[in-house]
Amino acid sequence: MIQKIDHLGIAVKSLDEARKYYEGALRLKCEGVEEVASQKVRTAFFSVGGVHIELLEPTSPESPIAKFLEKRGEGIHHIAFATDEIKEELKEVSEAGVKLIHEEPFEGAAGKWVAFLHPKSTHGVLTEFCAPKE
Repeated sequence: MIQKIDHLGIAVKSLDEARKYYEGALRLKCEGVEEVASQKVRTAFFSVGGVHIELLEPTSPESPIAKFLEKRGEGIHHIAFATDEIKEELKEVSEAGVKLIHEEPFEGAAGKWVAFLHPKSTHGVLTEFCAPKE
């Protein structure tokens, strides 16, 4: 069962530049920067009211984030929902007719299992399920 919104992913051209806004203007504290080699991205997390903001900077022109930035520019990339049963969630949404990008979870940022749903099945919103590794 979905528990809450875990985070909002925001595509940025430069983590260093984007962090100036979040840390300076908004006075939020960066909880850490991490590279997720499998997705060719660097991330930075900020917490606001129990929800995280995940900044995503591409580390390669082949990164999904680089392609997103080319097409749409900087901005909201995805919404992530927290669940303890990621495989069960994927099964249930698939049975409900939602197209999956990932049929099996994989290791994502912040030590979590993640999987994405195709935005063509989610009214244009790239949707992620994430769960703690056990």
